[in-house]
Amino acid sequence: MTVRVTTLGNGLRVATDYIPTVESATVGVWCDVGTRDEPAAVNGVAHLLEHMVFKGTRRRSATAIAEEIEAVGGHMNAYTAREQTAYYARVLKDDVALAVDMIADILQHSLFDPAELKRERAVVLQEIGQANDTPDDIVFDYFQAAAFPKQGVGRPVLGKASVVRRMQRDSVRGFLADHYAPNQLVLAAAGNIDHDKLVRLARKKFDALPKPSKQRRDPARYRGGEHREKRDLDQIHLVLGFEGVGNHDVDYYPLQVMSTLLGGGMSSRLFQEVREKRGLAYSIYSFAGPLRDGGLFGIYAGTGDRQVTELLPLVFDEVTKVATRVTAEEVGRARAQLKAGTLMALESTSSRCEQLAQQLLVFGRPIPTAEIVQKIEEVDGTAVVRVMQRLIATPLTLTALGPIKHVESYAAVSARVQ
Repeated sequence: MTVRVTTLGNGLRVATDYIPTVESATVGVWCDVGTRDEPAAVNGVAHLLEHMVFKGTRRRSATAIAEEIEAVGGHMNAYTAREQTAYYARVLKDDVALAVDMIADILQHSLFDPAELKRERAVVLQEIGQANDTPDDIVFDYFQAAAFPKQGVGRPVLGKASVVRRMQRDSVRGFLADHYAPNQLVLAAAGNIDHDKLVRLARKKFDALPKPSKQRRDPARYRGGEHREKRDLDQIHLVLGFEGVGNHDVDYYPLQVMSTLLGGGMSSRLFQEVREKRGLAYSIYSFAGPLRDGGLFGIYAGTGDRQVTELLPLVFDEVTKVATRVTAEEVGRARAQLKAGTLMALESTSSRCEQLAQQLLVFGRPIPTAEIVQKIEEVDGTAVVRVMQRLIATPLTLTALGPIKHVESYAAVSARVQ
């Protein structure tokens, strides 16, 4: 594995992960901006912008953008998250220049045509409606909002329908101008790629970015709390959890191991106790969601309105047990799962490209795989117990959606870990 990074005079970082054994490459631009950077009055603008850049430039119509990349067998996509936005393409190695040209074009020369904006607003509103109609999706937005109330980091990535419906062209264009400066971007590529050629392409193609900016991001302030919503569903969808840790925290890797041990696979405690032994849920798992300056730890379960009275005490029994003692065997099993996932991701150009870009945005440097594996290996049972104790000392966040009559009160649930 050969990783190289060059910073251009305008602040744009160009990074490559050379893989000579493949015939393709993934290339994209990762932007250090997301939903948490939006003012409340334009919640959803980052996501709407991500849609709109594909709707036509000075040189390409929306149809031409789709046809041109697919004419060479390539694939182009994008996503918006709470702290990042990404635009990327996977192509054969001989078509990297085309992919770079297209990404540079949509990020610098999009027209934001009013008629296209009207249509795309309608599409995003359909997307919001679909999410609202998917309980095991929208319950996570409720969880985020309850954990971080009245903050950008707690607002939905898709935005609120009432806000998106009145979003104007100037808001979308202004958000790009304010946040897509070169010092906020990373052009990353992984695969059969020539670093020096990519640098030359970047200098030539990314010549119309906004002036470098010094955007300030409000700190994430975890509060905890609850959100309950009665719906006529067959299942209750529950997400419960605590304040997590950030990307730079000493407990980042202990939390990853702990989450895997508790609810990260078929051998995990929650899967075995809740599903395999008692049949109380089809889906149950835990997750860690780190941010730059904080994070969330949560447990999701879908269960029946009667089963919830047995499930909730059982979940918290397992949580408190992990805060007391874990075995070397299960810690080793969790570490093995994390290491395998890390190493298997090396077989994908897309995974390697995204990982490289995110490392530069979050840590300011590429992190060797050996370093990641070593940090996973260093996690022992003491660290796992310590991080769980740290988590349960924070206020509980609880969200429940569905036939919630038998869900215990927030105070009663919180008392289970006090």
